[in-house]
Parts: sequence; structure tokens; C-alpha cells
Amino acid sequence: ITALLHDRYVVMIVAFCLYKYFPFGGLQRDFMRIAVVTGASSGIGREFCRQLDKENDFDEMWVVARREDRLASLSKELKCRVRPVSMDLTSPDSFEKYKALLEEYKPDVAVLVNASGFGKFGKYTDVSPEDEANMIDLNCRAVVLMTRATLPYMREGGQIYQLCSVAAFQPIPYINVYGATKAFVLNYSRALNVELRDRKIKCLAVCPFWTKTEFFDRAATQDNKAVTYYSVMFTAEEIVAQALKDMKKKKKDTSLHTFKVKLQIFGVKILPHKLVMRVWMRQQKHL
Repeated sequence: ITALLHDRYVVMIVAFCLYKYFPFGGLQRDFMRIAVVTGASSGIGREFCRQLDKENDFDEMWVVARREDRLASLSKELKCRVRPVSMDLTSPDSFEKYKALLEEYKPDVAVLVNASGFGKFGKYTDVSPEDEANMIDLNCRAVVLMTRATLPYMREGGQIYQLCSVAAFQPIPYINVYGATKAFVLNYSRALNVELRDRKIKCLAVCPFWTKTEFFDRAATQDNKAVTYYSVMFTAEEIVAQALKDMKKKKKDTSLHTFKVKLQIFGVKILPHKLVMRVWMRQQKHL
């Protein structure tokens, strides 16, 4: 044994094992290190599950969405243990269920991803008031309540990804309410990031451009001509990879993929929004 201890590689391996399995002076840790991902049944949320699982060593990943069968199938894709949490985040009862789970297991939530959300394309007369209210509930209210419920269980180094959109940076006719909800998420996330500095928890607003997901299946209304022009289309893999990269940059509070998108956002910020909306209307052949 003495001879082995002189081998620095053996010492390093032993030290790593002690840290991993007995991190507190020989006592096995009494909490789970987990990630919580909403909107995990498809699209960007599901891709977050895959990429976070590859980059981290979680005890469990709590995956949240309405479609339980989609959530259960993630256990075949991920190396960590998957806990499906089937909830409709437009229902107030869901947050009580989530808070009860947190209280029961008292986990260390290392990562929170709020990726639930949906949009509707169409003139205000083509989108029902119920859909507009649900958009506000899921895209805004649920983000705040999930974040507030989770923060007491996050430690130094914790990470929060809030799924926003480039739609947050400008008023957009025919995607009116969706764009407004994402403007809320953008401002909420950036301000919260400042408030969390003393706890050394980072909050990142992830702002994808058009992305190939099931988002479009639900966004279409009876008037499928509301939005017809897409200047560029990215994949969920690209958006999530960029977000994970940007999370590691200390001063970043927003994640934008590619220079072209950043240039467009810069233009939107300096140009009059009346002009920006007119350009958008021409692109979509409404003028």
C-alpha cells in the first residue's frame, strides 16, 4: 500500500473517488444533486436534457411537461436517473405539487431550465382570448413561480436558463402576445441575474431565432398566412450548445446564436420601432 501511495496517479484516483462518493470528510452526502427542466417533452427543452446530461453528473433530472409518455422515454436517452413530473404549468395546483416534491426530497438544484411555452401566429381576431391568457400564464407566470419555488434549493454556482426569444427585442404584429411575453421574460431574467450575484447563481436569458421544433405545430392558426417568411432556421442542438457555452461566460446575461442574429438585434435596438414593424410587415407580405 505504501508503494502504491507513492504513485501520484493512484493517489489522484483515490482522491477523486473519495470526493465523489464521500465529499464531506468521509460522510456520504445526504442530498441529491439534480437538474429541473420544464418543457422537456420536446424541442429545446428536450435538447437541454440531452446536453446537460452529457456535460454533468446529476443524481437525477426532474423533467416537467404535460405528456408523461414523452417524459418517461427520456430515461432511455440519458445516463442519469430521470424523474418524470407530469404537470400543466398553466394550472396553479401544479406549483403546489412541485413545491411539495422539493420539500420532500430537499435536493440541491444545480440547474433550472424554464423551457415551457408556446406562441400563436395570427391577427388578434384569429387568436382566442383563452389562448392569449394561457400564453401569459405559461410564458410568464409559470417562469416566475418555477424560479421562485426553486431558488431556496439552489446553492452557489447554480444555473438558471430562461427560454426567451429574439421576439423579446421588438413589438411584432401577428405574434403580438407571444412577443410581449418574451419581452417580460428577457427583462425579468436580466434583472434577476443582478439580484442573484451575491448568491453566485447565474440567470441566463436564452433568445433563439427561428428554430426547427414542434413550436410551429401549435403556433399556426386558421390563418396560416400570418407568418410566412423565415430568414433563417436553426436547430435545437445549435441553440442549446450556444446557451451552455454562454453560461460559462461571466458577464453574459443573454444568449444569442450567430453574429447575424446579434447584428439584427443591434439594428432593432437603434432603429425606430415603427420602422422595424413596417419592415416586418413587408417581409410577411401584409403591406
